[in-house]
Amino acid sequence: MTHPMPSPSPFVILAMPRAGTHYLEELLNEHASVLSNGELLNPYDTNWVDKDRFLGSDRELLELAYLRYPNATDKKVTRVGCKINEPQFRERPGFFAELARWPCLKVILLVRRNTLESLRSLTQARQTRQWLKYISSNDANPCVKLTVACCEAYFKTADEFHNLVARSFASTDLHVVEYESLLGEPSACLATIWEFLGIPAVRLSGATILKRQEARPLDQTIENFGELRRHFAGGPYARFFEVGDRLNSRRSGKRETALP
Repeated sequence: MTHPMPSPSPFVILAMPRAGTHYLEELLNEHASVLSNGELLNPYDTNWVDKDRFLGSDRELLELAYLRYPNATDKKVTRVGCKINEPQFRERPGFFAELARWPCLKVILLVRRNTLESLRSLTQARQTRQWLKYISSNDANPCVKLTVACCEAYFKTADEFHNLVARSFASTDLHVVEYESLLGEPSACLATIWEFLGIPAVRLSGATILKRQEARPLDQTIENFGELRRHFAGGPYARFFEVGDRLNSRRSGKRETALP
């Protein structure tokens, strides 16, 4: 069964939780031709007032996203999208396959270089119930304590999800964006996204309202960081526990020293 050809052209932002999708979407929506409508599969997302949409089929949900998108807008929209985080696919097991079949879909995969940063941020948000920050303040988020099992499961899930996305979409239809690059050089990152979506570039206003919730390093925000670092030392995830001079030396190509 084939789908009707959607117009405007569709895109989706895929990511693990706490990878910067809200910030990316805020930047995307600065473009006069782009409309990104939040989390299609999140029942609490205010972009989608129809809670009964989840009673429909996976195809009907995608038709809602790409053919009958909800937000009234004065824009002349030529690209319409939404975003979906990895756990939301688990709540609708067949949805990813249906998404992968949608015609002419462009996929933006947003990743963090350090998956532990994503897990730390997710744990903090669950504890504080503060998922977004709009006002600058000096209030520090609480430190968190993570179990080895939780870290291992999260790292494995992230690897599997990123690999699934890479396998499921043609390279010409997939664009990978690093959160760290988006944060440090948003204009340069957005320039590559505009090109990927096939639309003229625009200058960012610099007026984004979202604020970064945590800027402290991992060893200052995870109570048992040292214990976790010792456990993962020498393994495939040891790089997530590199901090300070060791991390800087890796990025600059200098010889690394042994962990203390």
